[in-house]
Amino acid sequence: MAIRRVTLGFWRGWTAENDRWPLWLPVALGAGSALYFALPAEPDRIWGWAALGAGMALAAAARTWRPGRVVLALLAALLLGFGLVRLRAEAVATPVLDRPIIAHVTGRLIFIEARQQGVRYVLDHVRSGAFDDAPPLRIRIAQRAGGADLQPGDWVSLFARLDTPPPPVEPGAGDFGRSRYFQSIGAAGFAYGRARGIVPAMEPDWRERVMLAVEGLRARMTRRIQAGLPGIMGAIAAALVTGTRGGIAEEDEAALRDAGLAHVLAISGLQMAMAGGGIFWLLRAVLAAIPALVLRYPVKKWAAVAALAGTAFYLVISGAAPSASRAFVMFGFMMLAVLADRPALNMRVLALAAGVLLMMQPENVADPGFQMSFAAVAGLVTVAEWERERRHEPRGFVWRYVRGVAMTALIGSIATLPFSLFHFERAAHYAVLGNLIAMPLVGLWVMPVAALAVLLMPFGLEGWALALLGQGLEMMVAMGRWVSGLPGAVSLLPSLPLGALVAVTLGGLWLVIWRGRKRWLGLAPVLLGIVLAMMARPADMLVGRDGVTVAVRGADGLLHFPSPPPDRFTARAWLRRDGDGRDLEQATGMAEARCDGLGCVVRRNGLVIALARRPDALDEDCRRAQVLVSAVAARCQQAAVMIDARAAAAGQGWRIWLTSPPRARSVRDWRGARPWVAAPSSAE
Repeated sequence: MAIRRVTLGFWRGWTAENDRWPLWLPVALGAGSALYFALPAEPDRIWGWAALGAGMALAAAARTWRPGRVVLALLAALLLGFGLVRLRAEAVATPVLDRPIIAHVTGRLIFIEARQQGVRYVLDHVRSGAFDDAPPLRIRIAQRAGGADLQPGDWVSLFARLDTPPPPVEPGAGDFGRSRYFQSIGAAGFAYGRARGIVPAMEPDWRERVMLAVEGLRARMTRRIQAGLPGIMGAIAAALVTGTRGGIAEEDEAALRDAGLAHVLAISGLQMAMAGGGIFWLLRAVLAAIPALVLRYPVKKWAAVAALAGTAFYLVISGAAPSASRAFVMFGFMMLAVLADRPALNMRVLALAAGVLLMMQPENVADPGFQMSFAAVAGLVTVAEWERERRHEPRGFVWRYVRGVAMTALIGSIATLPFSLFHFERAAHYAVLGNLIAMPLVGLWVMPVAALAVLLMPFGLEGWALALLGQGLEMMVAMGRWVSGLPGAVSLLPSLPLGALVAVTLGGLWLVIWRGRKRWLGLAPVLLGIVLAMMARPADMLVGRDGVTVAVRGADGLLHFPSPPPDRFTARAWLRRDGDGRDLEQATGMAEARCDGLGCVVRRNGLVIALARRPDALDEDCRRAQVLVSAVAARCQQAAVMIDARAAAAGQGWRIWLTSPPRARSVRDWRGARPWVAAPSSAE
């Protein structure tokens, strides 16, 4: 009888929240997409179609078979997520350059972004005699100077050095090559000299004309903003309006990020809410002041339609980046809820937005912006649901505003912390303070004046509004610099292991989706994730794909470079992912290393590590070293781990653990045989 009572109580607890079960559908959809990315090799196309068909069949069965509806629906969502992302990879497929080339290239400009030094282009319809097979659909090129006279849609000719889109700096790091692949970018590099305009090779179709017209409008607006507000403030203003962030100084972006204000620079929920919410509030207030309208017509719904149209325009001129698209979908569902006389913001609206975005672009499940934005909003909605159930004493406007900003910053920081550690290896401790002092300025000055400048642009009257906007931005940046300069403003921590992130994410989803006492069961996987993070063993050695940039973990537990690293970008990334705030000069040199003109020898964990720079050192190093890294081609049967120049390049970088025996894993092995991983060239 006791077992029966426990079982019955358990069952009643789950069935009491039938309305929360659908919230797991976008989770299953995302899990299916994540499963695709976790595979070691690309599945055949037939598996994508099979998963899609099976998912649709299970979804249909779930509508008719009530006893197994939940299980069937979750399985259907899982299969649909897998099938959609596999077919999406097929739709965006592009040849990926497998080796560096210097080539004369022609193509059509589809994107131009001003940077602090020069511009950055994206070209399609690429043609060059240097490509062995089919050229990439798109390439991304940086140019150090010029480009002010070019527009999206122009055809150009240039000389450039092109290479494979950058692989991860080590196994487990962010894969920019994968994200570029889903943008159909198969090569990246820099231009020698300037791009020259040429006669168009073909006329665009109507879809391309629309796309180029939008990009042309964005480019003109960006130039108008930067002409009326030169310098760094103009670059920040352009980021707020058109989403072009290339001109922002690195130190200013770092200051805002460390003050918890990075969300201001990314067009996301904040900007969409302020733009759409401002239109909704203002129009509703104006219409409500006219008795003949407010007593006869649904002016609230009119304001919702206007706000939806305004945010749609903002989405277009901002470039429809993933973060902006997510914010627009969420705001759109909020306005649709207003039109349907439903609560504007709840967990179902969030789940619908996540489901729609994952069906349109399932690869977003691996995008940091997608993860962090939905984590933050899910945490805020959960707290809002909890607040609605509490009884509140009446408070003044100032108290409610300060409390709202502080709670938003605090909950957002906690919810996004695991993803921030996984992707960026840093945690800002004064985000609440930064938002408390800066958000009133952003909400009451910066964003309204930016909107006013956009409205005045067609009439050429935006100059005074841009000047006023610049003053507000200067104060915002000054606040960010002050907060980020406080002692202990930022902690650098080692990158979170993937397994730990998955456990914490599942626990967090359990906490925000369920209500009642059973939600606290989600603390178990969160604690498991913390334990996994603490138990993770970092690599004892890292080898760059040039075969010369090498870091060894010393007796102090920190990474050291026995000799100055040629690939400074990779070396800095290694230190950052290790949670190490030292600069390269401080990390260069190692007490355990003995270096000369031929290379270095390091003794660690009872093993001999040889770093050979010249062929003259290979014979001796091969005889005595258990780990041999050679900057030149080499053969050595005695060493347990041997990485020469060819292996370093073919592996795209390596991690080495100095166990007994030593073991190593390459970036290429970690990435797997996927379409965004270029096959090793013959030179490798």
